Amino acid sequence: MDIAQTIALTMGVAWASGINLYAAIFMLGFMGTTGNIELPPDLQLLSDPMVMLAAGFMYCVEFFADKVPGVDTGWDGIHTFIRIPAGAILAAGAVGEVGTAAQLAAGIAGGTLATGSHLTKAGSRVMINTSPEPFSNWFASVGEDVAVIAGLWTALNHPVLFLVLLGLFILVMIWLLPKIWRGIRKVFGYLVNLFGNRETGTTADKPAAGSESRK
Repeated sequence: MDIAQTIALTMGVAWASGINLYAAIFMLGFMGTTGNIELPPDLQLLSDPMVMLAAGFMYCVEFFADKVPGVDTGWDGIHTFIRIPAGAILAAGAVGEVGTAAQLAAGIAGGTLATGSHLTKAGSRVMINTSPEPFSNWFASVGEDVAVIAGLWTALNHPVLFLVLLGLFILVMIWLLPKIWRGIRKVFGYLVNLFGNRETGTTADKPAAGSESRK
């Protein structure tokens, strides 16, 4: 791999891991197994049949969990502790045998990028789940899966184009994340007020202790 391909693969696996880790692992393993790409030594483990089977199974689980409003947010919350470190590890492994310092730098950059893409996905899902119909959630989920597969394919076959598109994604992400955060705060603030008012109303409806005995 030349330098552009190495950087594209490094950033590609980190970006994709933050959105759909299992699809990213399965695709890399499949392409390595079929000879479409030569994986760096530290990523050749992804071509192992057991790894691909596990990734494929978890992708199927995520495929359905990711399309149920509310369940997808819980799933994303749990995977905050999985996607981000996995993105850092895969990014470090994608550098190859360049050196320990390069792997550490790739891990730091990859972990940061995986964090950004994960927060963008998870935060946008919270906002989408405020819609009463489920179709927007389904479209978002399918779109994310397609983006991961197409993005990794582009990173492997057209690395310069991928890096340009990734740069645009990062700019959009920087602009979008503060807006998503403000939206999430409003959503949770609304839910806290809603359930708080319900509890207050329930308490107010209960007769005071001893009031029946005084009648």
